[in-house]
Amino acid sequence: MTQEVLVTESDGVQIITLNRPEARNAATLAIAQGVAAALDELDSRADLSAAVITGAGGTFCSGMDLKGFLRGERPRIDGRGFAGLTERPPKKPLIAAVEGYALAGGFEMVLACDLAVAAEDARFGLPEVKRGLVATAGGLVRLPRQVPQRVAMEMALTGGMISAARLYECGLLNRVVESGKALEEALALARAIAENGPLAVITSKRIIIESADWPSTEVFERQRAFAEPVFQSPDAREGAAAFAEKRKPVWNRKI
Repeated sequence: MTQEVLVTESDGVQIITLNRPEARNAATLAIAQGVAAALDELDSRADLSAAVITGAGGTFCSGMDLKGFLRGERPRIDGRGFAGLTERPPKKPLIAAVEGYALAGGFEMVLACDLAVAAEDARFGLPEVKRGLVATAGGLVRLPRQVPQRVAMEMALTGGMISAARLYECGLLNRVVESGKALEEALALARAIAENGPLAVITSKRIIIESADWPSTEVFERQRAFAEPVFQSPDAREGAAAFAEKRKPVWNRKI
């Protein structure tokens, strides 16, 4: 049987590839298990700084495998969500590299990532309502926080698709590139992240995500609790020393 999730590495970056091109990478339980295992490895290994998730065969992910659904299979893991990702993303940065279609749960995977790169001909959508379903893997709660509410409402209620160019205008995508180049550009972003202090990167991501619902009167106090250990870390001293000595920093990778 073909492995449904392929995991490789390059320059401290993990690359997760959904590998069911014959089914437009529709998510199965095996995909959910494979992605969850890869993300566990990402967070547990000090030599990995970030990850890119993409799809084989020119498509990101067309959503849940409906044939599996009819057999009673759901491509989700308790506590992890759809495709082993949407309810518990990794603590390290995760970048989506989208070619072709990112629909339903596939689009919700993109919404769960920290950054997103798409080919200019990529298409996105939440077609659940067309099938009598609801986008419960993050589409209805994450999308309105990442694009204007009326854009999110149109996507959720009509089930129609939207272009990469439109989502870039709305601020959901970091880069739009020519077809076939999404993975290359996502890897460039991931490698730029990997050049930075690991503890600083993880902490910065955590503050951005968790501060969304902090009371305004407590924002700086709560931020201080996360940030102070970074300022006291060997990496902070190394970063300052490397700048003064005009060299590349050598970070502590034991995180």
